[in-house]
Amino acid sequence: MQEILGQAVKLHDADLLRRTEENRAYMLRLSRENLMLNYKTEAGLWASADLPKGIHGGWESPTCQLRGHFTGHWLSAAAMLYQATGDTEIKGRADAMVSDLARCQRENGDGWAGSIPEKYFDWIARGKPVWAPHYTVHKTFMGLMDMYRLAGNGQALQIAVRWSEWFDRWSAPFTREQMDDILDVETGGMLEIWAELYQATNDPKFLTLLRRYERPRLFEPLLAGKDPLTNMHANTTIPEILGCARAYEVTGEPRYRAICEAYWKSAVTDRGGYATGGQTCGEIWLPKHEQAARLGSKAQEHCTVYNMMRLANVLYLWTKDPQYADYIERNLYNGIMAQGYWRWRGRNGIRPDHPTSGLLTYFLPMDAGNVKGWATETDDFFCCHGTLVQANASLNRCLYYQDGQDVYVCQFFDSDAELTVNGQKVTLRQRIDTKAGSFQMGSDSSARQEIGAVTSQVRHNPETLSVHLEVVTDAPVEMTLHIRRPFWAGGETGYYTPDRNVWQNGDSILYELPRRLWAEPLEDDPTRVAMMYGPITLAGLTDTERTLHTDTVHPERALRRANEREWGNWTQEFLTVTEDPAIRFIPLYDVGYEPYGVYFRIADRNA
Repeated sequence: MQEILGQAVKLHDADLLRRTEENRAYMLRLSRENLMLNYKTEAGLWASADLPKGIHGGWESPTCQLRGHFTGHWLSAAAMLYQATGDTEIKGRADAMVSDLARCQRENGDGWAGSIPEKYFDWIARGKPVWAPHYTVHKTFMGLMDMYRLAGNGQALQIAVRWSEWFDRWSAPFTREQMDDILDVETGGMLEIWAELYQATNDPKFLTLLRRYERPRLFEPLLAGKDPLTNMHANTTIPEILGCARAYEVTGEPRYRAICEAYWKSAVTDRGGYATGGQTCGEIWLPKHEQAARLGSKAQEHCTVYNMMRLANVLYLWTKDPQYADYIERNLYNGIMAQGYWRWRGRNGIRPDHPTSGLLTYFLPMDAGNVKGWATETDDFFCCHGTLVQANASLNRCLYYQDGQDVYVCQFFDSDAELTVNGQKVTLRQRIDTKAGSFQMGSDSSARQEIGAVTSQVRHNPETLSVHLEVVTDAPVEMTLHIRRPFWAGGETGYYTPDRNVWQNGDSILYELPRRLWAEPLEDDPTRVAMMYGPITLAGLTDTERTLHTDTVHPERALRRANEREWGNWTQEFLTVTEDPAIRFIPLYDVGYEPYGVYFRIADRNA
């Protein structure tokens, strides 16, 4: 099976398009000079005593041992954005930065193209503490390989190949035990790089590096069915598993696939997680089926969300199992969208006393009274800045897949997918019918609307998600559609397959999913629940712990709809029924600077 990628998938969803554009604008506000400063300094190309205007701080500071990691992410995101949209401006910036890297590599003389000193690797080899050098250089390698694969930059591949020779020389003298000791410190995603380079060059040297960078102290316990992950750092291990995934795809060796599947079983299937979809707190894997003691300010890391979604996508491509698409959906709404590019949905005449936007929150608190910690554009640059720009450069991913004449619709957003089925070009148009009956966005917008069945009969917010699919084709085409039936719709997760094999131009279907309010309890404390609306986690706006007095068999009855209509839109706002004062619940991705909670204790209202 293949994923439909690039400009073949066009987004029309207003919020996803907003996020894509804000991400692009943020990337372009970061100057080439500052993005390349640490590389040029390392290569002796920054000779001035004056630092550039707007110099990056935080983890990109010239004094930080991770300096340069974000630039690799930036290159990767630029390549993704170019692939998705054909944006030549951002590709031009990225191509120029690849040229800068080539110059730095020449000045370094021995193939080194990093933003940190080579000696950092000697330090980890002799046990001297240093902060994640493999992690840092992997990001640059990743940016180079994405520029080659997705943006067609041949120079990027040349830099990566030449740089790899340094790592081959450095790692060759180590015994297996010595290499394992080094990898216990950190490995970054180097396995994935060696697999990518092997596929690009067919050079057996990269198979050697692939074997050398395997991590048996992690992989063997996974294959034996043990749990090596509890209380282990999450995002240092996920890239290793993504490396195994690429190794399986380029070598065909089933052991690599088995490692990936065992990891998913340990990290997700046998572990459980928050209602948001995450499984980490303070960057650490939760104990299996235990979340109650870890709901504080440092729950759910953004990097982990993004990289686990990448792994879910790989496993979906291998298996077609909709559980992986469910995972992607839950984490998209309640991770990627909840932790980045927040925008205040203001009301006329109201001037908030807080900022009206938020760039990125490293963690996502779960307990009542916490707030999101929004990062600045240039003063933080912790790891999640990198996955922020990557995630929002690729929002047209994971929507559509194809296996011959079988086409899979996995996520529900206004979008078009351009396919070739049995040699024939086909466009699949997906539109979400909100049943709002109006396109009025505010008092200063046009009040374009149809007077008819929708406006007169749909009196309240419909309890359905209505997905309209239309086929555009020049001639009849044999095609089988499979539309995911998600976990939140009730019943078993699976697919709806329309009883139709031949599609004519203009043929369409309306697929309606029940979208209900429901409650998901903590696995180790069922008296505390999170409120969900379809796949969306709701947040209760409160600065203190509150108990919801309700029907404990149906905790969702604690909420009622409130303010269900604004202009031409249905809203997703709720109020508690019995609490005084009432607690307002809104989608977690709509929370900005307000204190909130995800989990609330419930008690029998009749007790």
